[in-house]
Order: sequence, then structure tokens, then C-alpha cells
Amino acid sequence: MQRILGINQGAATIDAALLVLRVAIGVLMLRHGIPKIKKLLSPEPIHFFKTFGLSERHSLMAAAFVEVFFSLCLILGLGTQLAVLPLLFTMLIAAFYTLKSQPFDTKEIPVLFLLIYITLFLAGSGKFSLDYLLFGIR
Repeated sequence: MQRILGINQGAATIDAALLVLRVAIGVLMLRHGIPKIKKLLSPEPIHFFKTFGLSERHSLMAAAFVEVFFSLCLILGLGTQLAVLPLLFTMLIAAFYTLKSQPFDTKEIPVLFLLIYITLFLAGSGKFSLDYLLFGIR
């Protein structure tokens, strides 16, 4: 019981937690990015947010690329601290620019993603990652 409630968890436990966090948040973000790719490939007209002077199509392309490519990097633990930066900025834009006039309930999911990306940026990928396997970087 003391092991479960212990405050000072070992490195293996932290590495396992980082693996779970990376994979879970990566898969969850893919659930947002893959439909954007499908929307881009659809013959239907594109309705998306115009961000920083980009057209709807270019904003959608940027969001889709970031959400799919960098989520895959995150899942693999490849360049984790660099991969979370575009994801982090995408969530900052979503929460505080695109959805700025919306109630907090609407912004809550991007803010949660943002907090997890900040955590992964600070903590790194952990031992169970390609970063560690290839470069010895945790």
C-alpha cells in the first residue's frame, strides 16, 4: 500500500507515465487531425476558421498537418520536445484566438491539450521512446 501511495515514484514509473501520456494525447489529437485531412480531400466547400490572414483552406491545411504529423511524432516519442511546440501553439491559437469569444466550456478541451503539451515539453519523452532509443534523450 505504501508503494501505491508513495510520493517519490521511481524513474521507471515516471517513464511509463510519460509513455501513457504521450500515446494517449497523441491518439486523441489524431481524432481531431484525421477528419481535417478528410475535409481537405472532400469535394465539399471548406468551412474553417481564417487564422492570421490565412484562407480557410490554408488554415485547415496547417492545422491538419500539425495535428497529424506531430501527433505521430509524439506517439513514437520522436523529437518529443520539439514536436509538442507546434501542437502547443495550435492549442494556444484555438483556445485564445479562434475561440476567444466563446464561453470557457468551448475552450476547455484546447486548454487541457495545451496543459498536457506544456507538461510533455518540460518532462521530455521518457525512456520508452525513440528519442531515448536513438539518442539517449529522455
